[in-house]
Formats: sequence, structure tokens, C-alpha cells
Amino acid sequence: MSANLAEPLALPSAYMDEALAAQLFDSGLKPMTLGGRELLPIVQGGMGVGVSAHRLAGTVAAMGGVGTLSAVDARRHHPDLMARTEGLSSRIGQDEDTRRQVDAANREAVAREIRAAREASQGRGLIAMNVMRAVSDYAGYVTASLEAGVDAVVVGAGLPLDLPDLAQDHSDALLIPILSDARGVQLIVKKWERKKRLPDAIVIEHPRLAGGHLGAAKIADLNDPRFDFERVIPDSLAFLRSAGIEKEIPLIAAGGIRSHADIQRVQTLGAAGVQLGTPFAVTEEGDAHPEFKRVLAEARDEDMVEFTSVAGLPARAVGTPWLKAYLKIEDRLQAVVHAKNRCTKAFDCLAQCGLRDGLAGWGQFCIDNQLAAALRGDLKKGLFFRGVGELPFGSQIRSVRELMERLLTRSVALRAV
Repeated sequence: MSANLAEPLALPSAYMDEALAAQLFDSGLKPMTLGGRELLPIVQGGMGVGVSAHRLAGTVAAMGGVGTLSAVDARRHHPDLMARTEGLSSRIGQDEDTRRQVDAANREAVAREIRAAREASQGRGLIAMNVMRAVSDYAGYVTASLEAGVDAVVVGAGLPLDLPDLAQDHSDALLIPILSDARGVQLIVKKWERKKRLPDAIVIEHPRLAGGHLGAAKIADLNDPRFDFERVIPDSLAFLRSAGIEKEIPLIAAGGIRSHADIQRVQTLGAAGVQLGTPFAVTEEGDAHPEFKRVLAEARDEDMVEFTSVAGLPARAVGTPWLKAYLKIEDRLQAVVHAKNRCTKAFDCLAQCGLRDGLAGWGQFCIDNQLAAALRGDLKKGLFFRGVGELPFGSQIRSVRELMERLLTRSVALRAV
């Protein structure tokens, strides 16, 4: 099992870039141990559709961090798989066949992405796959990832109570749920213990700070103090300590992490490491279109919009033309909510969809269309998920290495002490 916190490095780790390992030693930060590997205490968050694919995840792992792929509609980066599934949604009466073919293409893409990311990693770091619990082919994505030999499966957007069952034949794979409060930590640990499995780490994601789908029941809950790192990390550690497993389950803080000081602060609270999404999304190696990166990099906190996603979860994104236009007519769309006979794309990407299933209060748009548009850099049609906080390099697009170096660099004031 994994240790919660490691001692400062005495010798360079075989799983880290040598220069960054040396910088970590000088940074005052502690390395993080996952799956027996001593790593940088930095996890790149999984971002769909296609935002975190093999180029980004493989580069992060090569530096000595955790590079995370996203399983959701991974075919978007594979022209042959897109061609294979193009136009299937127009075949009325063949919905089941369409769904099977799209799911098969996405599972194939998942395996390809894992292989490509592992090759890019040069044997360093860890390669993880993020799977949303809310997607319809959740179990298929998890199974495909495990069979392709991914190092870790990370699950958010719902409680992955069944993840140990899906991974029962893959004892070497790390299982990492994303949760937001100490109550969720207790629930997952107790449920998984009955299945003879413990989380190998837990990501603690703050819904007031993160981007994309958020771990709160409704928008009004985003500022609830029970989500504050100063509360949830110590409370979660107290529970783990009482159960005698504190050193076996590292906590990884996610949401609003932008600097060395942020990492130091959460490590002081007891976290082993941090997870960042938006700062990695805008790197040179990020897998999205340059216009996608520009939109995120130039957005300010006052440009952020919270709304309810089609998945029924609060979400945070940049207030782009499409999102503003949608929100203007959302009340009218909600007034005529009704269940549809079929998904307009016959893809059924979500297990429960506000648009398809006519769920009042849930989003009324096709999230796959809008996220795919953002991936292409289409400002007029895209949904651009983003977390809050100014990015480490402001509006500049820099490399993964430069971002890692910035995160491991103490401020001038701290170095002078």
C-alpha cells in the first residue's frame, strides 16, 4: 500500500525526471508515494472531451508526476475511429447498434491512448485514466483501461461504490476516487473495506475552486465550509487514523492549486500531493486546440459561470457566447422539459441525461456536442470548463516542464528566509 507522506528525497527517484527531482529536494516539499513509486507531489487532472490525452498525460508522467487521460469520448483524437462512427446517429431505428459501435470505438481509443502515453512517459511517473461515474459506459471504460494496463483508475462525478468489483482481477492497478468531503471519504472506505479493497489514494476536490463537474449536490452548496481543505483534510485524516489506515491512503488536494505556496499549505494540512487541471490544459503539450487554451488562459474569475450540467451536477466554465446564450433561454427550455424517444446522437453518453430523459432542473443541451466544439477551439459553440484562480503564467502558454518548475519553486521571500 501507499504511504501518506514521504520523507524528503535523499537520492533521485527512478520515476522522476532527474532535474525536477533535484528541484523537489530543494523546494521544501515532500515527494508523494503511489503504488510503491516515489513521485513529484503533482497530479494532472483528467479532462474530457479529449483535453487530456496521451501527449499531455505522457509528458506529465515523464516529468515524474501522475499524467491522467480522460476516457470520455476518447475517439475524438483518432480520425479512423471518428470515420468509423460518423453518421451513425442518423440511422433511425438502429440506436442499439449505434451505441455499441460508438462504445467499441471509444474503448479502442482508451487502449490506444494508454499505450501512447506510456511510451511517452519513458517509464517514469504514473499513467492514470479518469472515468466519470455518470457516463453510460462507465464499466466498459474502466474494464478497457484495466485490460490495457493503466497504472491507476480515477473516478469522479458520482460515488464509485462498485469500482473494487470491476477491478477485482487487477489487484496491481491503483483505484482512486474523487470526493469532496470527509463524509464521502468515510462512506467509500467503509463500503470498499467490505469488498476487501481500500482506495490507493483519494482526491479531495473543492467544488468552489475546481472546474468542470463539481462535487456538490447543487450550486447553492458550492461555498459550504465543509468542503474547505482546512476542514476536510484533517477530518478525513482523523477518520483514517481512527481506522488504522492513515498511512495507506494518501490524500490529494484538487481545486485552485496554482503555486508552490498552495502545495506547501495543503501538505502542511496533511495532504500528500495536489491535482491541477486548468494549468495543465493550457500547456504547450495540452491536447486541445490552441484557441481552447487561449480562452482558458485569458479568462478571469469574473468570467466564470456556475450552472447545472446535463449530468445533473453543478459545473463551472468560462462564460463564452454559447454558454451565455444557453443560460438566457434556460428557463424557457426548462418550462417545456419532456423525455425524448431517443438521444439525438444515439450515443447516450450519460447514464442519466437531462435533455434526453426530460429531467427538470438538469441541463438541457448536448454536452458531447459542446465539449467537442471546445476541443476544436470553436468559441461560438464550445463549452469551456475551467477552474478559478489566475494561472501560474497568466495568459501565457508554456510547457509542462516550465509549469512543473514553477510549482516547485519557492517564492523569493521564502528563499530569503
